[in-house]
Amino acid sequence: MTIFSRRAVLLASAVALAPRAAFAAPPRITVHKDPGCGCCNGWVDHLRANGFAVKTVNTRTLDREKTRLGVPSELAACHTAEVSGYVVEGHVPAAAIKKLLAEKPNAAGLAVPGMPQGSPGMGGTPAQYDVILFGKGEPRVFGRYKADNAV
Repeated sequence: MTIFSRRAVLLASAVALAPRAAFAAPPRITVHKDPGCGCCNGWVDHLRANGFAVKTVNTRTLDREKTRLGVPSELAACHTAEVSGYVVEGHVPAAAIKKLLAEKPNAAGLAVPGMPQGSPGMGGTPAQYDVILFGKGEPRVFGRYKADNAV
């Protein structure tokens, strides 16, 4: 066997034995947002920088999307997204979305109500804020963050 064929066999074996997750497509997320919202664009940039494949849908009827997706009014924020059957409302950090997708809790989704300083896309001095899990049972804190880091 030549050196070239040995390398080819080793490479083929490594590819065949590699975990499927190593070749998995990035999570696809659809973001419904107002076309003129700068912080929404900042959040989209944050998602892309963290490995998400993002499709944006600009809409002037965002409240209809929130109603369709079951976002409670007390958890509403400036944009609404859909990923793998979950709803993501507001400036939820990518780390929390990845945790949601890994743990797959029985819930509708995650929310960061309002527009807290330091949350992805918002800028400003980082303040601690909660990411809320909602939809099945009482809403509860899914994680506490400051900037994009869990506290």
